[in-house]
Parts: sequence; C-alpha cells; structure tokens
Amino acid sequence: MTLKSQPATMAANGRLVVPLEVRRAVGLEAGGKLLARVEDGRIVLETVEAAVARVQKLARRYGSPDRSLADELITERRAEAAHD
Repeated sequence: MTLKSQPATMAANGRLVVPLEVRRAVGLEAGGKLLARVEDGRIVLETVEAAVARVQKLARRYGSPDRSLADELITERRAEAAHD
C-alpha cells in the first residue's frame, strides 16, 4: 500500500508524531516500536516486523532452499558441547 506523503511534526524534545493514517496503514499501535535509519539522506522509519521481513528476504537470496542454517548452527553447537 502506498499513501501520499503525510506531514509529521517534531516537537522541541525530538519526539515525532506519526500521522494516524500512516500508523493505521502499517498496523502501528500505541507503544509500538519503529526502527529508524538514514538512507541516502532520508529518514526511513519501519516497523520491526517489516525490518525482519526485509532482512529475511535478503538472506533468502544467499541461502539455499535445501539448506537450513538453523539446523547447521544446532549441529555445530552440539559438536562444540560434545568436545567440552
């Protein structure tokens, strides 16, 4: 979903008010967390869920559907524990 740009107001203490329409569009509720970063001179805010999905999508590019990194990590940890 793409919304038109919405004005956001920053208070003197640095708090930013995210417009209601934007919060609703991403399912952000009171107390919800956003991750902030600077990208090409722009401030980018995203929900934690959106950030996780973005990183998972990137990771899938480098992984193999036949390979489970979680299983490999568990195997490595068990081998390390057996040697201790």
